[in-house]
Amino acid sequence: MMFEYAVVGSGIGGSSIASYLNSKKKDVALFEKEPYLGGCSSTFRHKNFNYNTGATTLSGYEDGFVVKEMFDSIGFSPKLIQTDPTIVVIQNKKATPRYKDFEKFLNVLETNYPHPKNREFWALIHKINSDFYKHNGHYYSNKNLFSKICSLASFTPLGLSFFKYLAVSASHFIDDFFGGIDEEYLQFLESQILIVAQAPAKEINFLTAALSLGYTFNVNHYVVGGFSRLFDDMTKNIKNIYRDSEILSIEKKSDSFELYTKDEIFRAKKVILNSTVYDSAKLFSDAKIKEYYKYYEKLNNNQSSFMLYLTIKSEQKFHHHYQLIQKEKFANTLSCALFVSFSDIDDLNLAPSGHYSITASIHTNVQFWQNPQTYKAQKKELKNLLLDTILNQLSIKKEEVIQSFAATPKSFNRYLNRSQLGGNAISMENFLPFLPSNDTKINGLYNVGDSVYAAQGWPGVMLGVKNLQRLLHV
Repeated sequence: MMFEYAVVGSGIGGSSIASYLNSKKKDVALFEKEPYLGGCSSTFRHKNFNYNTGATTLSGYEDGFVVKEMFDSIGFSPKLIQTDPTIVVIQNKKATPRYKDFEKFLNVLETNYPHPKNREFWALIHKINSDFYKHNGHYYSNKNLFSKICSLASFTPLGLSFFKYLAVSASHFIDDFFGGIDEEYLQFLESQILIVAQAPAKEINFLTAALSLGYTFNVNHYVVGGFSRLFDDMTKNIKNIYRDSEILSIEKKSDSFELYTKDEIFRAKKVILNSTVYDSAKLFSDAKIKEYYKYYEKLNNNQSSFMLYLTIKSEQKFHHHYQLIQKEKFANTLSCALFVSFSDIDDLNLAPSGHYSITASIHTNVQFWQNPQTYKAQKKELKNLLLDTILNQLSIKKEEVIQSFAATPKSFNRYLNRSQLGGNAISMENFLPFLPSNDTKINGLYNVGDSVYAAQGWPGVMLGVKNLQRLLHV
């Protein structure tokens, strides 16, 4: 059987482009290694309780934003709860809710982090964030040099609007703007930048930092039922979904591709990979294709996540998301900030009545977890440290914890075939035109996801889906 499109991987990008193509009556097949859809943004069950695997927020689902635009084009309306505040940042016993309303947020900020330039700085963040999403028409292609030059020219209006923020690092801009700020406030900013940009302020330009700090001024949502339910609902009209079907290798033929699982061979005219560009070379034997992907292996920064999953039974009322900041980095991590997400109290699909499902994450490096002699002890030590931090800072009693367990980059590699998480950070050294695009120099082979254009997170990956839709002329 020959499909028109084979989509390998059901993460944000894979499920979205497969659903879009299906809505346009294209013959598409979606392949997923695991029994559940969503990849790093899925939901799984462990010992009778459910947990969101990694992603816990949906940003960009509002009029004028790419996530809603793509969902509307698919004909999909997810079941969501708007979150406001988007996140509550706790540092040195001070709680700072990131409200969508500018004045409401600024009033709290001035109490916790007073500075005479606060209003001017955050007004700039708000304006950049608002203006950026008004730009349309730009796209990115890497099929050949001519296509690349033409696509880069499409960014001219955006580049002219934000040039002065593209040419300076975020850390230098912030320091110059404030004329120096204290370490606590700087840590408050840095920790929020790292969540979205996946890189510290010294490595990114100020435009990226501004968008990272400003996303809470947009509408953000909690996904009812867990992210896997969103993916199940979005892809429900796709006839050919192959779960528990890992694509082990792909052979390029003259006018098509052959995709091999353990038991079957599938054929497709075009292939869209939702795997990372760092790991895709191993799928092919064709020298030209292997060379293409190996070129981008240098982009792998080995950044990943350490995850702590909890189920608690508590009568407390919690916000959906917290960021807990301490002064020093946690052992075996890259960060001093822990991101903690709670299920909605009325979401009985994720947790029973009176219970909460909790997904907590912190940045780490894959290389920290490669010593088999120390692995188990490291994992136990960090699990207990993060657990104690959550219990202490959010006033949860130990006896309220029903279940707790952890996952390392090795866990993600086992289940999702990737240990690097967060995709390509848009750093000063890794920006257009150096990013891999959604198309390739190989006819019929495409990519989507957080390691290719445009970036990570729902808005970034969905920009890539929109870009791919344009490149496919569908």
